[in-house]
Amino acid sequence: MTDSSAWVLGIDSGGSGLRAALSGPDGPGGSDGSGGSGHPAPVSSKEPVRTGPRGIDAGHFTEQLLPMARALLAQAGVERVDAVAIGATGLATLGDDLRAELPAALYQALGVRRLALAADAVTAYAGALGDRPGAVVAAGTGMIAIGTDLTAWHRADGWGHLLGDCGGGAWVGRAGLDAAMRAFDGRRGGSKALLARAEELFGPAPGLPGRLYPRTDRPAMLASFAPDVARCAPDDPVAEAILRDAARHIADAAAAVCPAPHAVGRGEQPEVALTGGLFKMGEALLGPVRAELRDVLGHVRAVPAAGDPLDGALRIAADLAAGRLRLPLDPRMLTLHTEYDS
Repeated sequence: MTDSSAWVLGIDSGGSGLRAALSGPDGPGGSDGSGGSGHPAPVSSKEPVRTGPRGIDAGHFTEQLLPMARALLAQAGVERVDAVAIGATGLATLGDDLRAELPAALYQALGVRRLALAADAVTAYAGALGDRPGAVVAAGTGMIAIGTDLTAWHRADGWGHLLGDCGGGAWVGRAGLDAAMRAFDGRRGGSKALLARAEELFGPAPGLPGRLYPRTDRPAMLASFAPDVARCAPDDPVAEAILRDAARHIADAAAAVCPAPHAVGRGEQPEVALTGGLFKMGEALLGPVRAELRDVLGHVRAVPAAGDPLDGALRIAADLAAGRLRLPLDPRMLTLHTEYDS
């Protein structure tokens, strides 16, 4: 068997299920699914972890994770890992069961002695910026900004599609469908282009409420229309204005959490990075976002995200194993569980 002391496991748990990857002495397998040299490719489960009265269900989480972890270890020829980092959606508010049950469960099943439990925004940050000070905006169906000066975490938005997530995919999609229905009614602010796209995708406009409101996945359905807003934006002023508004919300959230230059260590400059599926819509959104960021965060250097939340989980696990973790601990955002460490 390979020496396990240099191997760590990263897990990303979100609305579409679990992803897990193993990292060894030569670096991790790629989060793009390719696998690195001598590493098994990441594995995934398409079933999201259930939530219950105590929040995220630790038992269901463990049931899904253990077969994936054992498969990765077997493929790599490794008996156990030195550290594990888990990034989970909803951990900040729904993570009590995970924090109470998971450390012992992973120790008993896999011999895990060092465990980091993080909100998915923290692993998104670590994947995008590593352990440098700055801010990361993670935007997909929702939108959250998280920043740190390496002494504390600060977050903005991420409050869900009814109370916030301003500028995220569901927000953009809803604004686009609002413009479509305005055009159908003949009200100001309507877009015939967006109406045509909405009816092509969802059927006649009068039936849209009946198809949308009963669904349990309303945020995802709304977000599915966001790329159509981006496609219409070059030729439609209403769609273009929606994306400009989204860009302002995104930049405002980044500005709310990004540390000022004087708040970080000497020789370090805050950076801001964008991550998440929403930014794959391309220049129709990225152009306005970059312009807004220059206006509100002129002192900050914009950089491309180095990796995704799974990369961030691997980074945190490797830093934990090596005793070099710089990211700040927080009872809700990032906790360490090393009570089984020898």
